[in-house]
Amino acid sequence: MRIAVICDVLGEANNGTTLAALNLINHLKEKGHHVRVVSPDKSTEGKEGYYVVPTLNLGKYLNGVVAKNGVSLAKADEDVLNKAIEGVDAVHLLTPFTLSKAALRLAKEKGIPVSASFHCQAENITSHVGCMNIPAVNKLIYKGFYKKVFSQCDAVHFPTQFIKDVFKEATGADVNSYVISNGVNDAFFERLPTLEKSEKFTIVCTGRYSKEKSQATLIDAVAASRYKDNMKIVFAGAGPMEAKLRRRAAKKGVDCEFKFFSRDELRQRLQSADLYVHTAVIEIEAIACLEAIVSGLVPVICNSKRSATRYFAIDDCGLYNQGDPVDLCKKIEFFYREPKIKEAYASAYKKKCCAFDQGECMSKMEEMLLTLVKKRV
Repeated sequence: MRIAVICDVLGEANNGTTLAALNLINHLKEKGHHVRVVSPDKSTEGKEGYYVVPTLNLGKYLNGVVAKNGVSLAKADEDVLNKAIEGVDAVHLLTPFTLSKAALRLAKEKGIPVSASFHCQAENITSHVGCMNIPAVNKLIYKGFYKKVFSQCDAVHFPTQFIKDVFKEATGADVNSYVISNGVNDAFFERLPTLEKSEKFTIVCTGRYSKEKSQATLIDAVAASRYKDNMKIVFAGAGPMEAKLRRRAAKKGVDCEFKFFSRDELRQRLQSADLYVHTAVIEIEAIACLEAIVSGLVPVICNSKRSATRYFAIDDCGLYNQGDPVDLCKKIEFFYREPKIKEAYASAYKKKCCAFDQGECMSKMEEMLLTLVKKRV
């Protein structure tokens, strides 16, 4: 199978969309398929199978917002796109943005089937312009996604049933859909040799430092704990809110480490930690939370109605009220005081997550694409 993967965002593996794209690309190549990748990632220039397009200029303010989030957005270049999709069996889009829209139009003109993944919640956009909590604006964005992209695709991949339901409720539309997790990398299922644990009760929180990830709630929760002096937070990630979070932690006297970890470093951190807290209020699928669970940690998850992650919780002990550091503090202190109960929860959670093996998930993505190609033939 020859497939063109269209990536409006691709570069450093510091965001879920890029990681999902790389996982799919690598899997398809390993299975012997010919993959062409179109993206604005200049580091791939000259590499076989990679087609580089310019970066989109959104104006001074929005360019700054995008840059702070450590990504670049692609500008459509029809000459590059035509070369990339000429003769392919299928085109797969990662996000419903400018480059993907142009690729979709050209593919349809050539009679090439198109699939698309749903990797962007409306709130991922509106959170940067002060409209995250305005339902009408978010609904309008979903309708735009549907009209411009998803309504014209032969298949749509949703990482979770949650985001499929959100999209259908906002648009009232049915699409040919596949619910397939992005999966957890095999490495996280493997136990490392015995690791030295910190003297302090260590809480890991993985995710970009941004408004919708709401890490400040965790800092405030630990600050309110009677056990604060024996607790440490490891914020695994990077992002535009780092300076504010550092100042907040320093002001409240909370021991925090801020660092972007490699995969191996993150495995070590997770397997040597005591608890995982997932603070995001907006989330399509929290692979980071799954990585923590299969590493042996119990999660305490924000009970946001706009996040799929809350469905990972076994019971209310694993959930805290959104924006409520007092409630989060109670949940953290419960697991701090009850190590045996925590150990039992860890085993139960790990059993629940066996279905998220990345290899199996990517095989399902491959099957989706093969189905499109067979229909065309």
